[in-house]
Amino acid sequence: MINAHEISVVRGRRRLIDRVSLRLEPGRFTVVIGPNGAGKSTLLKVLSGELLPDDGKVTYQDRPLGDLSALALAAERAVLPQSTALSFPFTALEVVRMGAVAHGSLEPGQAARQALARVGLAGFDARSYNALSGGEQQRVQLARVLAQMPDPIVDGRPRAIFLDEPTASLDIGHQISVLEIARDFARRGGSVLAILHDLNLAAEFADHLAVLHQGRLVAEGSVVDTLTDRIVSSVYGITGAVGRVPPVGMPYVLPQARIDAQS
Repeated sequence: MINAHEISVVRGRRRLIDRVSLRLEPGRFTVVIGPNGAGKSTLLKVLSGELLPDDGKVTYQDRPLGDLSALALAAERAVLPQSTALSFPFTALEVVRMGAVAHGSLEPGQAARQALARVGLAGFDARSYNALSGGEQQRVQLARVLAQMPDPIVDGRPRAIFLDEPTASLDIGHQISVLEIARDFARRGGSVLAILHDLNLAAEFADHLAVLHQGRLVAEGSVVDTLTDRIVSSVYGITGAVGRVPPVGMPYVLPQARIDAQS
């Protein structure tokens, strides 16, 4: 569906992304993990079309990303950024309605209300976006994404959603709820890419895990094969921390100490 081949992003002498190849498949929830500064958000911006790579190429349904207009791209994918600051006094409904309008909904107000209800914000229609808590704003933005991409498959073509740290500012209950919504989108045939810092949430929800370190894709695959002591230690600089919960063998991460603190 979405294919990145040998993409690089260079700023000055630094390669923010260094020859990364990654394929986002329909029906798969891909989670990108890695330490701060690894290039995760930059990768998401390139894959979502917000940023063009300096080298390599990205294709959507075998079409070069650069050939898609902004309107065409809005029909292919929706993006939840890390944070969104609004200068104008929009209400929660007006923010979500933007996504419904981008989708081309004939009844954008109704679609926006349905999306707000889905993220647990029914009745927030008239609330000022800027007066909401950080977590509530994040859920409003997720509702906007859902209003823009209500269906994971349209006319036989899968759609995608990109989520940059979607659980930031959320309590554990809402973290689970947001990721369940994302997983449902993937299970119904769409493609999802999310950036997560919580490795246990990544282990719980990812179908496919991609590990970035210093701009490079150092590992990818199933959670069981990818979330290992060796990879976690080398990327995050901590001692062995990955356990297994019987009987399913699901990994969990219990950080113990930094490697350099034990030397």
